[in-house]
Formats: sequence, C-alpha cells, structure tokens
Amino acid sequence: HPHQPTPTTSPHHPASTTKMAAMATTMTSTFLVGAKMPNRVNRARSASRASKMVVRAGDGDIVKKDRSATPQGDKLYFASEQSLSYLDGTLPGDFGFDPLGLSDPEGEGGYINPSWLAYAEIIHCRWAMLGAAGCFAPEFLGKMGVIPESTGLVWFKNGVVPMQGTFDYWCDPFTLFFVEVVLMSFAEHRRIQDYRNPGSMKEQYFIGLETALGGSGDPAYPGGQFFNMFNLGSDNMDKMKLKEVKNGRLAMLAMLGFFVQAMVTGDGPAANLSAHVSDGLANNFLTNFGVIGGGF
Repeated sequence: HPHQPTPTTSPHHPASTTKMAAMATTMTSTFLVGAKMPNRVNRARSASRASKMVVRAGDGDIVKKDRSATPQGDKLYFASEQSLSYLDGTLPGDFGFDPLGLSDPEGEGGYINPSWLAYAEIIHCRWAMLGAAGCFAPEFLGKMGVIPESTGLVWFKNGVVPMQGTFDYWCDPFTLFFVEVVLMSFAEHRRIQDYRNPGSMKEQYFIGLETALGGSGDPAYPGGQFFNMFNLGSDNMDKMKLKEVKNGRLAMLAMLGFFVQAMVTGDGPAANLSAHVSDGLANNFLTNFGVIGGGF
C-alpha cells in the first residue's frame, strides 16, 4: 500500500474551531470580569454557586413555589414565569417583579448576583429614606418657624450644588465635602468588609466597640445597640423587613422626584407641595413640564 501522510489539522478542522472558540470565550470573560481572582476566592464562588438550586420544570413549565407563608403573601406584581422560577418570596419585598432577570442566578457575574443586588437595594433604601427626610425637613421646618429661616435651606442651595448657593458652615463647602468623603470612605470600606466576611468587624480592634459593631452575621441587618437601638421587629422581624423595603422603594422614587422638581420648577419639595395644595390644577406634574425653568 502506498504510504499515507499523517493527517494534519486544517484551519477549518472542528478541533481547531473548538480551541479557537474556547480561547475567544476565555478572552471575553477576562475582558468583562477583569483579572483572575485568587484561587481561594474562585473556590468560594464555585462552592457558593454549587449550593444554589433553581427549580425548573421541563417543557417550559415553571414550578411555582408556595408563597403564602411569606410576609408579602401571594401578591405578585408584573411577575413572569422566568422570575417565578427563582424568586420564591423569601427575600423581603419579593413580589416576583424582575423584568430584566437581574436576580436570575443562571446569569450572575461580578456584582450582578442575587445576593449583592438584594443587599445593595436595602442600603440604597436606607440612604434614600434619610435623604428624602433631609431634603424636605429643613425647608419645611424653616417655613413653619420651628428653626431659623436662615437654616431652613432648600436642599440644592446648601452647598451641594455650589452655583445654586451655599451656607456659612464652620469651613468652606469644598473642605467640608473633602472631610465627608474621607469619613464616608472609611465607613464604606468597613461595610464592604462585613459583606464579604460577615462578623469580621468584631475581630478587628475599633476603640473598644468591636462587640457593638460586630453585626449579626447578616450584613444587611447587623442589628445591635447602634443599628437597632429600639429592638424593632423583636416580635416579627420579617414584617419589619417588608415595611422597610417598601418604604425605601418609595423613598428612592421620592428622591428622583426631588431631583426632577428642582430642575423643572427651581423650588424645593416643601414649596412644590405648598403650591400644589393651594392650587392643584395650576401646579401639578403636567403643568410644571409646560413651563420648564428649573434652578439647574
């Protein structure tokens, strides 16, 4: 028989194509996720993903879980079959609403994962509730005469937007802003440490407050004498968690409304509320957009 040459892999050979596809996938993953994490982080993530289970049925049917025992009950808002396959009502405020599928564990990557998104929502809720109260209260109390009118500033005229006005603080607004950034950076680093390693704050010395700041093991609900000084929810914590997230979502919408009102009307929320109460037909959402002359 004539000598048969040893076959070689051509550029279009399936094995070569598979290798090229694998390389492309690796390069894309590196580009999107960044540098590789340490092995111990990868092992932890692999173990975490392995412990998750999404209940899905065949033929496109979804196994809907019993939500009647959860604080929000069986209430669903714009839920889909996809969202109900991984949202089972165990998270506070889970009404099955996830049109973008952000909490789907099958599509997680980086910070887009169910654990981080649920945690981040609670943190944003709390900041929004503080912000909404802080934007409205000084202006309202100043107009009511409860505090000096000179301190009852509209929220965007207190120095946060320098061209709109400032206030005579103990230092200039830029120095005050820098000091706040430094202090908040320290607090935020402590917070993210506790998220990544729950309970680690009690292991680091902090002027004798390690036990008080040690947390509960759940980074979103640290509890303790500082973060739950009135021991709220002692009889029904799940119900309090639901109330918190519902009020927090409303506060986030309120903050968005304050921003838009400031740009459209040039007034603060207390002035906008007063104008609407005095003449609701002339001062409302539709008429304000008809005369755009905001402060920004």
